[in-house]
Amino acid sequence: MIECKIDGHVALITLNNPSANTFTAEGLLQLTSLIGELNRNMEVYAAVVTGHGEKFFSAGADLKTFADGDKAQARLMAQRFGAAFEALQESRPVVIAAINGYAMGGGLECALSCDLRVAEEHAQMALPEPSVGLLPAGCGTQTLPWLVGEGWAKRMILTNERIDAETALRIGLVEQVTPRGQSLSTALQIAERVSTLSPRAVTFSKGLIHQARQGTPRAAALALERERFVDLFDGEDQKEGVNAFLGKRKPVWKNA
Repeated sequence: MIECKIDGHVALITLNNPSANTFTAEGLLQLTSLIGELNRNMEVYAAVVTGHGEKFFSAGADLKTFADGDKAQARLMAQRFGAAFEALQESRPVVIAAINGYAMGGGLECALSCDLRVAEEHAQMALPEPSVGLLPAGCGTQTLPWLVGEGWAKRMILTNERIDAETALRIGLVEQVTPRGQSLSTALQIAERVSTLSPRAVTFSKGLIHQARQGTPRAAALALERERFVDLFDGEDQKEGVNAFLGKRKPVWKNA
């Protein structure tokens, strides 16, 4: 269900569970494990997540999973969704979602857990769980308001409002809209830009940006920012980057 191909410093993760690329308990466990592998592979600087086919990024969980009202199954799925998408949010590589179609429920939560989102012009996004007696349990109630504000988060979750790509761009849910069929190539281009930067500096910067999301007091976050800046001088890439710029050449990163 979860396919991964590494090309240079970029990993391409494809959600492939026809026809709607839905998530299963096994698939979510596979995604969590894959993120762990990519974290350990220091040659991977960025990753792109997309859906197989032309219609769906992902429709989230298959509702048949919850049809019999099994509470133990519900607990398992909530744990698996949470673990997978928390791992995605806190991954070392920069992760870009290429939203190539419908991103519904857990599918949208997957995209929300990425660092950046590129949506095709025909994409549709929603968190419709309350319409079937459920709620977003893959970090959606926490991540969506951080990205778009409480008002739009409530519109989407509490009123089942489905939004199109242009609306998503306007409210800050996605960073870019592309013509049909071009989200993947655009996301890969962004990933390639990431791979030209110091991996260590990017990792530190991503963690610092997340301090605001986690509610770290500003004074503490600023102190950590200064510490991380100095920490860069423990590795080789800081000197390489500065001297490459001064020498008018491309840096050769060692991720150190």
